[in-house]
Amino acid sequence: MLFYSALAKYCITIILISKVIRAEWNTKDFMKREHALIKPYYGSGIDIPYWQFTGSTIVTPNYIRLTPDLQSKQGAIWNSVPVKNRNWELQIQFKVHGKGKDLFGDGFAIWYTKDRLLEGPVFGNNDFFQGMAIILDTYSNHNGPHNHQHPYISAMINNGTMHYDHDRDGTHTQLAGCEAKFRNLNHESHISIRYENDVLTVSTDIENKRAWKECFKAEGVQLPTGYYIGASATTGDLSDNHDIISVRLFELDLPGDPHANEDRSHILPSATYFEPPRDHVEDPKPSSLSGVKIFLLMLLGSIVLVACVVIGIMFYQKQNEKNRKRFY
Repeated sequence: MLFYSALAKYCITIILISKVIRAEWNTKDFMKREHALIKPYYGSGIDIPYWQFTGSTIVTPNYIRLTPDLQSKQGAIWNSVPVKNRNWELQIQFKVHGKGKDLFGDGFAIWYTKDRLLEGPVFGNNDFFQGMAIILDTYSNHNGPHNHQHPYISAMINNGTMHYDHDRDGTHTQLAGCEAKFRNLNHESHISIRYENDVLTVSTDIENKRAWKECFKAEGVQLPTGYYIGASATTGDLSDNHDIISVRLFELDLPGDPHANEDRSHILPSATYFEPPRDHVEDPKPSSLSGVKIFLLMLLGSIVLVACVVIGIMFYQKQNEKNRKRFY
């Protein structure tokens, strides 16, 4: 009995150790240097090897700021080398912070797309993109009810025909998502985007535990090879600092993969599963009456009410006079 008890304890210990090893966010796979962005960033002059940036993006020795905490800014940084690997894991270290306590925005997005360096309305990138977006949204634009809080991380797979509905936070085209309170933390946050055998897994390390926590997993996701990775952010009336600290892309070693040599360069991005869409109900339209009209109607109503009171008093007095005359 003692032998079996000791054996059971040994097996449990091995299982726990293996779980800890799998949870480490610093993967043991091969990092692709041409897709890496690690501080202090600088190459020759102000150029960053393999990377280009646009808009309000500024490069410092310790972070790359896509947008400052100012209104109406947008910035992006894009890798100039297409990803040729079919199976990969993208890890990004970031920080979102600002002065706003109750109102702030808008967030940033991580991209794997056919085209790059195209500015637009979707967190600083173009709409109707072809590829994948992982969106880290800090502000809810939707006036209707949400089934989640913000900040919120979601994924969208687009073959170039779908519109990202910013007014409804993309809820009608998202693949999956999860809440993630990554804003205004004292430490930096990490996100992992793992694409392996047509399975997309997004995980985070928000609590600075150096261990991944799964956000969501989606099967049946087909992404072409030869697309570009990037990150972009935007601010409107609300703002935040959106900082990228590091970017690392790892080639996943999958021995015995029967599809390793399959040509995926010409397929269209697609997904077999999407979250059930909620009814696309239009927001309530404001009243067609202007403020002046409403004021005049209220004034007219008040006048009518006063007139009714005056007429009532006069009628009451006249009735009293008649009654007095009959009495005398």
